[in-house]
Amino acid sequence: MLQRLATLMTRWSTRFVPDAYVIAVILTILAWLLAFFLSPGRKPAGLPELPGALGLDKAVILMFYWGKGFWVLLTFAMQMCLIILTGYIVAVSPPFRRLLNWLAGLPKSPKGVIALMAAVSMILSFFNWGLSIVGSAVFARYLVKKQKGMDYRLLIAAAYLGLGTTWHSGLSASAPLLVATPGHFMEKQLGVISVAQTIFHPFNLLLALIVIVFLTIYTPFLHPKKEDTVEADPALAQEEEFAAPPKPADATPGEALEYSPVINLIVAILFGLVYLWQYFGAPGPKGTEPLLVVLSRINLDTVNFIFLMLGVLLHWTPASLLKAAKEAGGFIWGVVLQFPFYAGIFGIIQYSGLQDVIAAWFVAISNPATYPAIIYWYSGILNYFVPSGGSKWAIEAPYVVQAAAALKVPQNLNVLAYAWGDMMSDVIQPFWAIPLLGVAKLDFRDIMGYCIMIFVPYVILVTIALLIAPMFF
Repeated sequence: MLQRLATLMTRWSTRFVPDAYVIAVILTILAWLLAFFLSPGRKPAGLPELPGALGLDKAVILMFYWGKGFWVLLTFAMQMCLIILTGYIVAVSPPFRRLLNWLAGLPKSPKGVIALMAAVSMILSFFNWGLSIVGSAVFARYLVKKQKGMDYRLLIAAAYLGLGTTWHSGLSASAPLLVATPGHFMEKQLGVISVAQTIFHPFNLLLALIVIVFLTIYTPFLHPKKEDTVEADPALAQEEEFAAPPKPADATPGEALEYSPVINLIVAILFGLVYLWQYFGAPGPKGTEPLLVVLSRINLDTVNFIFLMLGVLLHWTPASLLKAAKEAGGFIWGVVLQFPFYAGIFGIIQYSGLQDVIAAWFVAISNPATYPAIIYWYSGILNYFVPSGGSKWAIEAPYVVQAAAALKVPQNLNVLAYAWGDMMSDVIQPFWAIPLLGVAKLDFRDIMGYCIMIFVPYVILVTIALLIAPMFF
C-alpha cells in the first residue's frame, strides 16, 4: 500500500507541480484574488482615482502593494544565498572530505551504514542545511566506495533526512535566525527574538535530539532483505570529485598569490577570528550570563560569517576557494529570482489588511493549547507547494504573528511551530532532493516509498511534541 501511495504521489507531483518560479507567480495571483475579495483594500496616498464601480480602484491598489513589497526581502535573499554558498564551500573542502572518507570506513554492516548516513545527514543539517545537501551527497559516494550490501535507495533516502527532518531546528534555520537579526522585516510586530529563545530553547534542542536518535535507530529497520536489495552502480564510485586547481608551472607573480595560503590565512585568522573574538567576547548587559550574551549575538549574519571564514580556512588557497564558490553559484539562482516575488506576496498580505482576515480564521479554530500544532500542520501542508522556509515565512508571518498575539501564544513558540511545520513535508517533497538525486543518479520515485515510511512516524512524533509544547513556554 505504501509503495502504491508513493508511486501515486510521485506521479502527481511530477505531472502537476510546476517549477518553483511558476508556483511563486500562481501564489501571487491567489494572494491578489484573496485580497481583492476579502481585504478592506486600504488606499495609500498618491494613487490616482479610478472608476471604483468596476473594481479597478482596488485592483490597482493591490498591484501597488505587490510592487511596494517587491524588494522587502533583498537582505534576506542575500543571507539565504550565503547559507547555500558557504555550506557548499565547506562541504567540498579537502579536510571535510577527508573526514567523511574516514567515517565511511567505520560501519560493519548494511544497517550500520544506513544508521551512520542518517545521523550524519541530520547532524550536518543542524549546523548548516547547505552543508547537509552537499556533504550528504559526498558521504553517500564514499560509502558506496567502501561498503557493500546496503540498499542504495534507502541510503539516499537516509541522506535526505537532514533536509527532510532537522534543518529548520538548527543553526541555519531561516525563521528563527531571521527574527534574531536586527532590522528584519517583521521587527515592528515581533521585535528581535534571540536564538536562546528559539533554536537553543530546551524544548527545541530536546525535540531535535529525539528526532535524530529516533530516526537513526528506526531507518535501518527499513532495509530490505538481501534478495530485494538494490545496490549502487559501481560506476558511481569512479566519478571525479572536487579538486583544487593545480598551480600553473609558468604562473605569474599575480597568479602565484592565488595558489598561496597566505591570502586565506590573513582573511580567516588575522581578520575573521579577531573580529569574532571581539564580537562574542564583548561584555553584555550587567548581570547577564556570558552564555546568554553569546547566544543573543547569533543571527543569520554571524552564522554566515563563521561558515564563510571556515570555508576560506579549509580551502587553504584562493584558487580552491574560488572554484568552490563558482560551483556553488549554480545553486543560488532560484533564490535570486524567486524571493522578490514572495516579497511581493508579503506586500499584498501586509498592506491590504488581508493579514487581519486570515489571522481571524486561525483565532477562530484554535486556542493557546492547540495553536502550535495547528500552525505546524498548516505550514507543513503549505510547504509541499512552497518548499522554501525563508520565502514562505514572508507569506505566513503577517497573519500567524497576529493570530499568536491575539491568542497570547509566546512568539518564540510560534516561530518554532512554524519552523517545524516548514520541515513537516520536506521528506516527501522532491524539491530539495534535486541536487542530491542528481549526484546519486536516481529519481525521486526511487526513494519515495522509504520517505513515506519515515514521514508517518516523524509527523506523529512532532505533532505530539507540539501539543505538549505550551507546557515548556
